[in-house]
Amino acid sequence: MIQSNQMDPKIWSRLPEDVLEHLLSFLPLKTFLKLRSTCKHFKTLLFSPPFISKHSPSSSSSSSPFSSFFLLSHPQFPRQYPLFDTVHNNWRNLSLCISPVLPSSSSVLLSSSNGLLCFTRPSSTSFIITNVLARSSRVLEYPNLPFSFESVTLISSANNGYKLFVMSAFGSSSKVFVYDSLVHSWSQFGGFDLILNENHHQEGVFHDGYLWFITPEPYFIVSIDLDNGVWKRSNFELPSEVTFARLVSDGDKKLFLISGNGSNGISRSMKLWELNGDSKIWVEVENVPELICRKFLSVCYHNYEHVYCFWHKGLICVCCYSWPEILYYKVSRRTWHWLPKCPSLPDKWSCGFRWFSFVPELYAFV
Repeated sequence: MIQSNQMDPKIWSRLPEDVLEHLLSFLPLKTFLKLRSTCKHFKTLLFSPPFISKHSPSSSSSSSPFSSFFLLSHPQFPRQYPLFDTVHNNWRNLSLCISPVLPSSSSVLLSSSNGLLCFTRPSSTSFIITNVLARSSRVLEYPNLPFSFESVTLISSANNGYKLFVMSAFGSSSKVFVYDSLVHSWSQFGGFDLILNENHHQEGVFHDGYLWFITPEPYFIVSIDLDNGVWKRSNFELPSEVTFARLVSDGDKKLFLISGNGSNGISRSMKLWELNGDSKIWVEVENVPELICRKFLSVCYHNYEHVYCFWHKGLICVCCYSWPEILYYKVSRRTWHWLPKCPSLPDKWSCGFRWFSFVPELYAFV
């Protein structure tokens, strides 16, 4: 009888490759990620059928072994991105380490989607799509030169690759460029000029197969089909007495609206709305509590163009470029909360807070 708990290396070496891959796939994914640097073959095993079938987010039997995060981008953190763990509700001691393909400290984070991050390197006239967990990146050269852009939105899905939406200003008009990872090419379409008149930092909101935007006053909602570049104005009107409005999608079937409400361009309250899918009418969900609302509006100081929103794992996040905290709403509990300020942020900080949803996905391919 063999008493040793270790298998003879000669036996390991004789195992068929598919059997070895199957056995190693039972290792905890976090453990295997630590081991991949010890052997080139280990790294390639991450993309073998047994690993993909077991750890892919599309597998109904698997749940992600990773936490999900709020990611902070700020000029005072060059090449460092502090992370707030939304599963364990605390700031992580380590910041996100970006890919080695971004050697320049001038790289700017523009958008995030399902484990992928989009940066730009102005000096090299390109965008970079990267998966920091898989340590993979792709450089996308600008579609035209010279090239300037006003709005960038990354849309990634598990089965259909990703698309990069870029709105660019050309004189008094605008154009849209869409990169499709499935065909590795750019398409050019006409823009919707009114979107550029308010805040070019606003990202589009992907919902029901379209990318949605809100125009400045008089507010209305438009959408673009990313496959053919056709713009449409929606037939559902915004609530009355709106001083600012931002869309948020849960990535599935629900579309939300955060609005400031008041008169003469001054907000007195804030409300959360949900679009009724059948009647196409905005239904009021919550009034932001008075004290919370008063603090947020004082932070913005009527500069509503600094307000932006995003969805993160059941949370509706409301942010301001000039303030280091996130106001977020837990949809399941119907409660409002403030995210504590990042402890590594200096006492004297400047504006420019960009928050992103970061949900690591090993098999989000670039």
